[in-house]
Amino acid sequence: MQRVAVSGASGKTGWRVVEEALQRGMSVRAIMRPESTLPPALAAAERDQRLDVQRLDLNSGEALLHALKGCTALVIATGARPSINLAGPLQVDAAGVQSQVQACRAVGLQRVVLVSSLCAGRWLHPLNLFGLILVWKRLGERWLERSGLDWTVIRPGGLSEDDGRAEAEGVVFTGADQQQNSSIPRRLVARVCLDALESPAASGRIIEITSSPDQPLRSLQQWLEASPVQAGST
Repeated sequence: MQRVAVSGASGKTGWRVVEEALQRGMSVRAIMRPESTLPPALAAAERDQRLDVQRLDLNSGEALLHALKGCTALVIATGARPSINLAGPLQVDAAGVQSQVQACRAVGLQRVVLVSSLCAGRWLHPLNLFGLILVWKRLGERWLERSGLDWTVIRPGGLSEDDGRAEAEGVVFTGADQQQNSSIPRRLVARVCLDALESPAASGRIIEITSSPDQPLRSLQQWLEASPVQAGST
């Protein structure tokens, strides 16, 4: 059975990735900060030993290596939180991704899906007022692209907490640097990340996603089959 590690598992996107993976019958290892907590349903899954939870500081190299051993894939759902610390995006979205990539290589974990952001790498964007977050997200993407690992970058639009939208909206899929705005529920982002793990054609690609009630329902695999292969780097 595939064992999927999810870093940032207590975050708003991360815990949804964990929940969706469990619903698909996957073996899941949730990686989270020692002080973080899981939603009640996932906390119950941990108590029932249906979910393996590793609490650690991602800056601890040895602890991260231990957490990734035995896993076959990693979804990186870490992200800098709003803070007065303007170095946070550099530390989390660039250096933090680099550390996770290096740990994957060290333990032989090959398949990695990174949750990034629409407009990653763009300088002239309001989000960059928060510590140049889009610039550092693009650097994190590049660390992964150049790692030699089997990678996919998912760039979602504005993230919505409304899970109800996930049942009523279709995903708008494009390649890199083709979308600039619009939103998507975090629940759909989680599902696309897991679909990417199961889709060999998603390897080596940057995939931008938003959603709309006017968009026909279409799976990632269907879009991949219909879209031309593009280079991952931009």
